Amino acid sequence: MASLQGSFPAFSAIRSSFSSSSSLSLTGDFFVKLPVCDRRSSGDRRNCRRMTCRAVVQQTVQGGAPAAYAKEMERLSAKESLLLAFKDAGGFEALVTGKTTDMQRIDVNERITGLERLNPTPRPTTSPFLDGRWNFEWFGSGNPGLFAARIIFERFPSTLAKLSKMDLLLKDGYAKVTAHLKLLNSIESKFILSTMVSVEGPQRMKEEYVEGILESPTVVEETIPEQLKAGTFQRLFMISYLDEEILIIRDTAGIPEVLTRLDVPASSSMAESNTEYQS
Repeated sequence: MASLQGSFPAFSAIRSSFSSSSSLSLTGDFFVKLPVCDRRSSGDRRNCRRMTCRAVVQQTVQGGAPAAYAKEMERLSAKESLLLAFKDAGGFEALVTGKTTDMQRIDVNERITGLERLNPTPRPTTSPFLDGRWNFEWFGSGNPGLFAARIIFERFPSTLAKLSKMDLLLKDGYAKVTAHLKLLNSIESKFILSTMVSVEGPQRMKEEYVEGILESPTVVEETIPEQLKAGTFQRLFMISYLDEEILIIRDTAGIPEVLTRLDVPASSSMAESNTEYQS
């Protein structure tokens, strides 16, 4: 925008100065000296005085492309840092066996919040990236798969039953949490928890449990907790981060769960879904 004071037929002197900032903003100050003549009634003699006219021209060049590139590099670095923190903390096995130290936990949580700040998906509950198969990397005691696995652990000594991994399949409003168990150090088993998920906001979802199935050994129905019986167990959670590789959710207590994708993600060129939700 340029602001000009006075009128002038010609330039006699121009001084320009430029200052730059981190946003690539250029400011130029132009000083123009102009002759202004005053004709007196007593004669033809002109008494000319000089005045200064200041013109301020400010031009802002937005560094959109460089800024976006820098932010993307920061996000990728934060993702790599989080994955390395999982490895340094001992991975899934250390987490489920309680071998993760307080220092490792706080380090992981610090990196989780750092990545959440760079979330590239403003409406994750209706994003095409959400559907797919995910692997649990980090979770708290309120995780439904871990809760279900404890049913098995109560029937076997801790030395004979081990939770080896957990994964999640999300598709068309339904989810299956599969807890992979190893019994007696040789028998592979799975506990599959089926749930129905519904969208309640751009970031918030509700999960209602449908049924839990243990492949082997058979569990007497009376031993299954009431919370896992159909229609009696539900929870609210929010998605705090989502991209094509990492999913982070938080339950009502704010405890984070971090998952990494196991299958091929949806095309990044796919448009965001316009699914309706109730606020």
